[in-house]
Amino acid sequence: MASGAGKADERRLAWVYLSRVVEGPCAALSALIESVGVVEAARAVRECELPESLRGPTRRRREIDSAADDLELIERIGGRVVTPDDPEWPAWRLLGLSQLEAGRDPDGAVPLVLWVRGPRSLLESSERALAVVGSRCSTGYGNRVTGEIAGDLAAQGWTIVSGAAFGVDAMAHRAALAVDGPTIAVLACGVDRPYPAQHERLLAEIADVGLVVSEYPPGTVARKHHFLARNRLIAAFADGVLVTEAGLRSGARNTVKWARRLGRPALAIPGPVTSAASTGCHRMIRDGEALLVTRTEEVIDEAGPLRLSLPGSAGTVPDTPEHLTGDEAAVFAALPAIGSRLPHELTGHCPLSLPAIRAALVALEIAGLVGLDETGWHRKALRKSGGR
Repeated sequence: MASGAGKADERRLAWVYLSRVVEGPCAALSALIESVGVVEAARAVRECELPESLRGPTRRRREIDSAADDLELIERIGGRVVTPDDPEWPAWRLLGLSQLEAGRDPDGAVPLVLWVRGPRSLLESSERALAVVGSRCSTGYGNRVTGEIAGDLAAQGWTIVSGAAFGVDAMAHRAALAVDGPTIAVLACGVDRPYPAQHERLLAEIADVGLVVSEYPPGTVARKHHFLARNRLIAAFADGVLVTEAGLRSGARNTVKWARRLGRPALAIPGPVTSAASTGCHRMIRDGEALLVTRTEEVIDEAGPLRLSLPGSAGTVPDTPEHLTGDEAAVFAALPAIGSRLPHELTGHCPLSLPAIRAALVALEIAGLVGLDETGWHRKALRKSGGR
């Protein structure tokens, strides 16, 4: 028993050491761990017995081994580290990240560990969740819509995931807390460093009843590129991403990009056509990056597991057409209702080889059922047939 416990401790220290060395996503290090195991990977980093792709990312901090101190600190503030060895690790939520191409998505790697504060299980809390994001300079309209929908969802048991930023993020968290619903704040810094500082009380409240999560070790200061990498986790932890209000240059669009790459539905609330605060939502809807929704029931219809049609709703994306059979039916069903996937990503969603998937996609394109853009293959919106 002691030997088993010692081995587990050795692995945990190795995970934490490597988390400190790279501080964020590192596809090359994840590949090394997958190949040789976390303990051997940690030894290789310490001794610089590494491929060229890892020497640069590990050069600055490979001699810093504060794993024991980091574990002591996180325990002292009432938190914990969750590694891929732990039952709480949300493996199925993060599976999509492991299937992204490292060259195309350098920040898309699976996190090495997750630093967590809060009493809930990360695995259970992310089983039915929606990410709600948007403008940091939200208007009264944006706050009201965010509060109503996030509050309704939380009251129905949905976990609200967001980034604890000013504006829409904070309103989404507060709406969940107001109905004693679950909420997860994903930070771009250490969980011991409230960011923004003005939200120290909000984050403390979330940590008391929900979860504050980060892939960055304690003490890590938020940097600009951390936020873009953080957004992939907001998308990954949820069944879909809802943007309630966003300007044209809103960072919420980056979270929507990650949702589409992961095959999650992206949803957007329209606003007044005269409001600059909603131009980002309108652009995403117009460009087909997000599906227009206006109420809680529509959000659940798109992001919920059953995808039941609402009474009286026309629906813009068909279920699998009845005339499709075989490979074409399987591939069409594997494409998300909103968003897109690349051929290699579809291999995880249907029991076909990559050549068979590519052949079926071409056939579906010729039939006018799917299209291809820079993000991948997607279903085309079809008009429902009917008499005049």
